[in-house]
Amino acid sequence: MKNNKFKNISKENNNVEGIQYIGKIDKSKFKKITANIISDEVILTNKQVEHIKERHPSDYEKYFKYVKEIVEDPDYIIRDAKPNTGFLLKEFKDKDKRFQLILRLHTGKDNKNYKNSIITFLKVGKKKYNQYLRNKEIVWKKD
Repeated sequence: MKNNKFKNISKENNNVEGIQYIGKIDKSKFKKITANIISDEVILTNKQVEHIKERHPSDYEKYFKYVKEIVEDPDYIIRDAKPNTGFLLKEFKDKDKRFQLILRLHTGKDNKNYKNSIITFLKVGKKKYNQYLRNKEIVWKKD
């Protein structure tokens, strides 16, 4: 894989093979995970789409329409055990749906051509969603 594969991905140029541009994060919301975030752009690779489809059958097809809003307007950001990674949690109360999205942040220690990247995405039940809020470290929450 060429290291410059991610270089020209943007909202205007969303045609790099194997990669989807999703949207942008507010970097300030993630500073407790790492203050060294380089990019605000978020991508999803075809490899991770396959991972999502394999591990969470039908979630991609049914709920992918929510991903951009989860990325750009999460309700909670929780520190993941892996470095430079956060759980984004979002609840759509009017639809009685809750989602978890894991986002790997692009830092100054990474290849300069990388972007913030979605690792996985899935619908979670109310019990699991509330369990995350009780037992995990919340680094940011929506007012």
